[in-house]
Amino acid sequence: MKLAQTIGFLGTGNMAEALIKGLTAAEVVAPSQIHGSDPRQARCDELGARYGISVTTDNRQVVAHAEIVVLSVKPQILPGVLDEIAPHLKPHALVISIAAGTPVAAIERRLKSGTRVVRTMPNTPALVGAGATAIAGGGHATTEDLEIARRIFDAVGTTVILDEEQLDAVTGLSGSGPAYVFLIIEALSDAGVKMGLSRYNALALAAQTVLGSAKLLLETGEHPGRLKDMVTSPGGTAIAGIATLEAGGLRTTLINAVEAATRRSRELGELARPPKPNQE
Repeated sequence: MKLAQTIGFLGTGNMAEALIKGLTAAEVVAPSQIHGSDPRQARCDELGARYGISVTTDNRQVVAHAEIVVLSVKPQILPGVLDEIAPHLKPHALVISIAAGTPVAAIERRLKSGTRVVRTMPNTPALVGAGATAIAGGGHATTEDLEIARRIFDAVGTTVILDEEQLDAVTGLSGSGPAYVFLIIEALSDAGVKMGLSRYNALALAAQTVLGSAKLLLETGEHPGRLKDMVTSPGGTAIAGIATLEAGGLRTTLINAVEAATRRSRELGELARPPKPNQE
């Protein structure tokens, strides 16, 4: 399904470029429908030449053209950007945020009353079209708005629609998860080197093993426990390795890591949340 609306990206860093690349490659929108902004003229020239989109250093020019505005700037500069663009948003523009940890309420309070906002939590594998993104609508967002956001992020991976209260858990799991997986791949590679493999071969085998295992799970729909059992024969090598992992607390450590990251996401979100009105 093609989108008829124009899309504006405020900030054209890695995640924004991944979305631009995915949207144009999948022909969800034409390059002529995409506008972007970046403070660096060199970056504007680079993306304009690479994707055939319109790029400027002026955020206000972008929102003047865009029916869908994607907030793809760093959370710490987002308040200033919102104050800058608020008077220039189209009356019925849909605002989609990828600013990590910034609640919908913090965005809505800086924009005109009634502005439709969708908050998202993508992850870095979107850079290679294998992202996992969760989206949640604000108080004024419609079902159609959520479907538009889903269509955009489906261009770079898999998308799920959740309540905003669940996005901190998403941040702890899939948002931060690539870092956990990279650490696991690095450790597996180190183990291969310790056992006599070259670094190149150990890393290639470790990464492909993680990729292939995830692909097998997704395409078969089998429970991971059943797939694990398919590898572990009685008295074999895999069960010996699993026993060592269980003794080392791998399962508990990963659970604790997701919990800690979720808790930190909530803390950061509270810092960005608008203060509650005085009850006196």
